[in-house]
Amino acid sequence: MGNHTRMAIRRVFVSGAKNFARGGAVSAATVVIMTVTLGIIGSLIFISGLLTFTLNSIKNKVDVSVYFVTSSTEQQILAVQSDLEKLPQVQSVTYTSADQALAQFEQRHANDQLTLQALNELGSNPLDASLEIQARDPSQYESIVSFLNASPGLSPDGNSIIDRIDYAQNKDAINRLTVAIRATRDTGLVIVLLFAVASILIAFATIRLAIYTARDEVAVMRLVGASNAYIQGPFVVTGIITGTLASIIVLLLLWPAAWYASVSTNGWLGGFSFLSYYSSHLAAIIGILVGSGIVLGAIASVLAIRRYLKV
Repeated sequence: MGNHTRMAIRRVFVSGAKNFARGGAVSAATVVIMTVTLGIIGSLIFISGLLTFTLNSIKNKVDVSVYFVTSSTEQQILAVQSDLEKLPQVQSVTYTSADQALAQFEQRHANDQLTLQALNELGSNPLDASLEIQARDPSQYESIVSFLNASPGLSPDGNSIIDRIDYAQNKDAINRLTVAIRATRDTGLVIVLLFAVASILIAFATIRLAIYTARDEVAVMRLVGASNAYIQGPFVVTGIITGTLASIIVLLLLWPAAWYASVSTNGWLGGFSFLSYYSSHLAAIIGILVGSGIVLGAIASVLAIRRYLKV
């Protein structure tokens, strides 16, 4: 890179910084609005992390249980388990024998003597063997149940060995969870887009003011044959400075905010910590916020240049 090129690049960055400083209150307002926008983006990153954590916790608790008739053999049930484990939607399948189900029942009701006495009076184990199925995603339970209904295990006499499937009991809860998460993310995206548009419009006004202030200088550069990139560059730099400064402010504010949120919600969120999440995802958060700030500032600059700087 020659000296002339280095000097030209240096001049572009210096002029861009001067344009930002000339903007005064308008530049400050742009930084504030863009800071709010990036702050919302940062908040949504944390909300997304909390939703993902909550979803994973619930996914580990929600399952579909398949109960088998008492005449079915363990070999037949394990054959159904093997078929289920081959499905890409299935994360895990756990087999519980009738004896294990009885032992678990007795343990849960160890302090309920009436229930245990009634169980003993039956003289036999009334509980069925079962398979507990966990899907990779809550939305996939319906297809798993459809598979079971279409391809049931069969006993030697040709009848299904499946007694019942408890999916219907969990279906509403699973659907509500899926809808709530999707709605939260969609709402967050709409809010981000609205503030992004507001940031671009205000940054647009800042660049337009900078173009107007530098109109005489631009006219001289045109007369001496300066290239379009040489003339436009400082204004793009002004937008990038705005976005970068806003992202730095947000990153500085997020640390104490994450610490305060972690202290305030300690024990409420099932083990999720905003501060730990911020620390473990710091590089990604920096990349998203700085990148978003630069992109928003650059878009506003390009729009203003096309509208008000005909070169």
